[in-house]
Amino acid sequence: ADPETLRLEDIFQQLPPENLLNHLGEFFRILGDPTRIKILQALAVRELCVAEIAQLIGASQSAVSHQLKTLRQTNLVKYHKAGKTVFYALSDDHVTQILSVGLVHIQE
Repeated sequence: ADPETLRLEDIFQQLPPENLLNHLGEFFRILGDPTRIKILQALAVRELCVAEIAQLIGASQSAVSHQLKTLRQTNLVKYHKAGKTVFYALSDDHVTQILSVGLVHIQE
């Protein structure tokens, strides 16, 4: 067989399955919103409640709650309740790493 074809076949075999690529695209679409990025950056420092996040990023509590719902649904943030207050945090270190690598990349 033609070497060019073999190399393309080898590359094709190494690509993730289509459904994973679709999920990855959705993941980056979620990260593509500046408000969500601000929320994630704030949560990279420490866990916060909705009111604190809203104050930090200059958005309404309603807007922050809406964005947090999206971030929860994509497993980027987790939450716990302390009395009536809900505190949010990044779901794991991968989120912090993605944000850090992204910042390094755009500053190069």
